[in-house]
This record gives sequence, C-alpha cells and structure tokens, in this order.
Amino acid sequence: MTVISELTEPSSTALESINHLLPQLSSKASLITMERLSELVGSGSTMIFICTNEEAKIVGMLSLVIMKIPTGNKAWVEDVVVDQNARGQGLGKALMDHALEEAGKLGVKTIDLTSRPSRENANRLYQSLGYQIRETNVYRCSVS
Repeated sequence: MTVISELTEPSSTALESINHLLPQLSSKASLITMERLSELVGSGSTMIFICTNEEAKIVGMLSLVIMKIPTGNKAWVEDVVVDQNARGQGLGKALMDHALEEAGKLGVKTIDLTSRPSRENANRLYQSLGYQIRETNVYRCSVS
C-alpha cells in the first residue's frame, strides 16, 4: 500500500531518498543538502509531497508552490518524479491528485506546470488529468 503525505520534518532518510530521485528527474538536477531540505520543509509557500511504499521507502515526490498574488492564489507544480523501479503503478497520478486536492483546500484557482516534450509519459499523464497546453510564451532569465 502506498501513502501520499507532506514531508513536514527533514530527516537523513528523506534527504537520501530525494537525492536518489532528483537525478531520475533530470541529469542537470543538483543534489540538495540537509540545510536546503530544512529550508524547503519550513517554507510557507512550498509543500513537498512524498509517496512511500509498503516498506515506508520514499518512491516518489512532487513539489507544490503556492503563490498568493493580487489576482488570487495560484500554484505551480515542480519536481514530479517516481523512482524508475516503481513506475507504471499510478504513483505519479496519485501525487498529482493529492497536490490538486491540497491546492483546492488553500483556495488556489489554477495550477501550472511545465514538462519537457521528451517526457512523453509525464505529458500524457498531465493531459489525462485535465491539464491543457497553454498558448503562452515562457520566458526565463538567469540571475547571477
């Protein structure tokens, strides 16, 4: 049985698991430190949801960032990843459903996310959950 929950306490086990998942998300992902994990867990705007298996091992994660802005509460989903050995079991969908439910409780009007076209399974999942491709320009500026 898998369980989806919010990571509310940093631990060495959680840090090790997250650092195992991040390279599976992107080859460019940097590993995080305990200090960074503590900062994220203590953030008032970032929620990290984890998926644990029957052995209580973290096999998936998702970051939900809540933004309170003048036009209403919005959210952004980032870092959705399921361990390569646990894929195909509906865990990504369970994480996404949980994030949607929690965002709704916080009065969020919309949730946005981006996904590389090469992540075909992830893109199919997002579209199956009702996420729609927006006709918009996405800009990025590096901050030195």
